[in-house]
Amino acid sequence: MRVAVVGAGSIGLAVAWRAAQAGADVVVHDPEPGSGASRVAAGMIAPVTEAHYGEEALVPFMAESADAWPGFAHELEQASGLDVGFRDVPTLLVGLEDGDRAEIDRQAELYRRTARQVETLTGRAVRKVEPLLSHRIRGGILASEDRAVDPRAVHAALLIAAERAGVALRREPVADLGAIDADQVVVAAGCGSARFGSASDYPVRTLNHPVRTSWMLPVRPVRGAVLRLRAVGDQPTPRTTVRGYVKGHSVYIVTRENGEVVVGATSDERGFDQSTGTAGAAYDLLRWSIELVPEIAEYHLAEVTVGFRPGTPDNLPLIGRLDERTIAATGHYRNGIALIPATAIAVAALLGDDESAAPEAFDPRRFGNGESAETDGRSLNEGTAKRLAEPFSGAPESILRTGSDIPSGRRSRGRSDAGDDTRHTDAEGAAP
Repeated sequence: MRVAVVGAGSIGLAVAWRAAQAGADVVVHDPEPGSGASRVAAGMIAPVTEAHYGEEALVPFMAESADAWPGFAHELEQASGLDVGFRDVPTLLVGLEDGDRAEIDRQAELYRRTARQVETLTGRAVRKVEPLLSHRIRGGILASEDRAVDPRAVHAALLIAAERAGVALRREPVADLGAIDADQVVVAAGCGSARFGSASDYPVRTLNHPVRTSWMLPVRPVRGAVLRLRAVGDQPTPRTTVRGYVKGHSVYIVTRENGEVVVGATSDERGFDQSTGTAGAAYDLLRWSIELVPEIAEYHLAEVTVGFRPGTPDNLPLIGRLDERTIAATGHYRNGIALIPATAIAVAALLGDDESAAPEAFDPRRFGNGESAETDGRSLNEGTAKRLAEPFSGAPESILRTGSDIPSGRRSRGRSDAGDDTRHTDAEGAAP
């Protein structure tokens, strides 16, 4: 079987790797592998603390994928020769004020429904687990089954593992799925997936008749800013993943073994606008994270990254068959890294004609056919609509690297003298 995967983010590469392992002849199409959400993600594998009201259908799939991650990480490291930064570390969900604690109590009830292990802690108890937490913390929840991984290392490893398994990479844009010479096509283009699908006939080279497409992929870009900081010398770093509420605002802090500390993530909907609001987003993330972990003020601010999560109207992914030739593996929103193993397994099974491989709740045709490009009551703005009319050319991102002149001591009000070096990056710059 000849399989084409459109999109060389971590989801697309994992699907390609699994398909090649199953004996398929696989080609991946993407002009800028890893330039989208895979590069910006923090890497939390959180079947507990990523559970949200209204998304209960996602919980079993998240749990399945989380349980598969230790074996997946080991196999990927063996296949690529790279360390993917997998860490079996718990998550602490904490609140700063009474209102924040009320939100945590509300979330705790949902977490307990997941049947995963959670423990409610007092303020003193959470500081015993994580000594760097502020003494103003009023309590929290310990999710001991959450984990974390380094998404940039994962993507770099997937590129190598896929290539070694025989996957071919074509760094070229895709304008028309029907023009791809393949028996099966998997759309894993993240936010770029929305440009595919129509209500018209198109010729397919491998079939004797045209295919009638009447589907759409309602994926919208949800912008987020992420900070990457670095501890210097013997500076202590959090030994857990910290997720917190600060006066109603959500923030997370993820530590890597190499001393990198990732802080995120803002969330707003401005289409593919990556040029405005970055300074304010960075300021907010620094302010909120320092409120939770004061030591963060002493770290070096190394990078501010703006990326785009592929969201859907109900925040559930689009995984399943669109027609006899096309499969969707996109719309993972904030859970793309966590869902890599389960998505790759499900799509490989779909390619093997197991139509029950993906949960029914993720059916990519569930929003109807041939409708206008609107999501959750929000129409695509003019800039987004223009981009979606173009061939798939990877997802845009903005990286602002700070200069070396930033003092290592505490900065006033969390500000930095970040430069304006804004550019696209490819997979070669993805590995830490």
